[in-house]
Amino acid sequence: MSLRHISSLLCGVGLLLAFALAPAVFPSPFFRVAMGDLIPLLVIAAAFILSVKNAFDSRGHTRLFWSLMTAGMAMWCFNQACWVWFEVVVRKPLPDPFQGDIVLFLHVVPIMAAVAIRPHQADEREGMLPSALNVLILLVWWVGVYAFFVFPEEYIVINVAAYSPRWDLLYFVEGVILIAVSASAFFTSSGAWRELYRNIFFASALYTFSSEAMNAAIARGAYKTGGIYDLPFLAAALGFLWVAIAGRRCLRDTQRMPSITRANRPVAPQLAKLALFSLPLMGYWALFLSHGQPYLRHVRFAVAMGGVALLAFVVFLKQHLMDQRLLQLLKHSRKSFDNLQRLQGRVIQQAKLASLGELVALAAGELEYPLSAILSSSERMAASSNLSREQLANAQKIGQQARRTRELVSDLLSFAQQTPGEKSPLELKPLLQRAVQMEGFKLDNKRISLTVESKDNAPLPRVLGNPNQLLQAFLQIIENAVDALQEIGGGSLQVSLWREGNEVAVQFADSGPGLRDPERVFDPFYTTKPVGKGTGLGLSATYGVIQDHQGQITCYNRPEGGAAFEIRLPALKGTAPLAEAARA
Repeated sequence: MSLRHISSLLCGVGLLLAFALAPAVFPSPFFRVAMGDLIPLLVIAAAFILSVKNAFDSRGHTRLFWSLMTAGMAMWCFNQACWVWFEVVVRKPLPDPFQGDIVLFLHVVPIMAAVAIRPHQADEREGMLPSALNVLILLVWWVGVYAFFVFPEEYIVINVAAYSPRWDLLYFVEGVILIAVSASAFFTSSGAWRELYRNIFFASALYTFSSEAMNAAIARGAYKTGGIYDLPFLAAALGFLWVAIAGRRCLRDTQRMPSITRANRPVAPQLAKLALFSLPLMGYWALFLSHGQPYLRHVRFAVAMGGVALLAFVVFLKQHLMDQRLLQLLKHSRKSFDNLQRLQGRVIQQAKLASLGELVALAAGELEYPLSAILSSSERMAASSNLSREQLANAQKIGQQARRTRELVSDLLSFAQQTPGEKSPLELKPLLQRAVQMEGFKLDNKRISLTVESKDNAPLPRVLGNPNQLLQAFLQIIENAVDALQEIGGGSLQVSLWREGNEVAVQFADSGPGLRDPERVFDPFYTTKPVGKGTGLGLSATYGVIQDHQGQITCYNRPEGGAAFEIRLPALKGTAPLAEAARA
């Protein structure tokens, strides 16, 4: 316990002693009444102010906890202010029935709900909506209970002898529930929260039994404001003030994990269920088992059914909002799962490329010398005039296959020796137009059309990239699409650009036969072309280029037919200078 807390505790003990001894020093009845009303009001107001400060300095379920404590203190402060108004300012006895009794009865409900939500165990990712709706259910239930048992004899058919004992009994039940809830929270918490719940337990226990003693004294006509019954009441008010003071430590302890000693289930939902199932039973009792006046029985039945309707609406609202929350979580989970799969695929692909690069570099170096020897020997044989026609054809085949193997080795070396090139800010649309024009010049089939368009009217942002590497990547995708279109005798390739968030997206969509196995397109040596037309390394190299540019490349078959390749590259922000963008 810090020195500040010790000084606060000593001040509270001194105030209690002064409160107890003041009537002996100042025997005036009005002084005793003023002291008995004003000092508790000041203590409760101080607890209210500190609770407000705690609410502003906290967040999440802890803020909800202190907001509910603030509401309870505010209602208690209002009731005490009414006592001051009648007994000190106006100097009249409190009317009976007293309207402030309703506020006094309900001020325990927010404190009870604050302890029941248990902010030290709440998952902030779920939000505060379920807890707030549980608090609303509890408030509606206690209002219904008050209106059912007390209100008819208090205001409709005034009967002090009937409603006063019921009010006292219900208020005592409220206090007992608060004591039980705070005790349960104490046994399922640790650290600063455990100390806070302990303080609430002692303060609520002292307040409940002191209030019960005061009510019993009022019923006997033995209560006097500022008398002996107000001493434990003031001690209870100081206990709640101590809760607000000691609660400052909890604001620094919200990240500490509680040590659960028993099976822990949320209390607020259990109380909400009790509220929902009790009101129909109360309505049945009022209509069929009560022996009161028929008019009051109908009033009570209407109150119970109105409470049921209101609680049913709140429960329906809670279920609807939780369903919406569940749908959001499912969408988020699906998106996370897709991202995880995509990331896993990228990791596997990069591992394949890295291991393949090492193997290819070693193998290509070893194959270069024997291939050169085979090719030179075949050329000399083909140039000899002493060979027969069959021998000459075999020599030409040997040279042709040797040259094809050399091209394959050259592709392998090019693939294995990929190095990050120098990057600079550039625009993608001119680069794509150049790639389409270069491929279009080689087309003999007039039935194949290649177009480039931007979906956004506004200028697209630039990206940070190597123009030569990106051009080769675009050419590789376009060449594959053209080969697929030539297989079916023609078609179209549409290249589209647009901005999506902080990325620039490029789509190559053709009307060809589609991809046979989209998941294997970027695997090294995977190709669907005839033997001699492709090595299966082009798209693997393209994948590596896009990864080096911190981008993503995907492919899929379009529902309307054909294949689509999408490339997403991070866009440069704003109009930063070229040198600064290059350093980024």
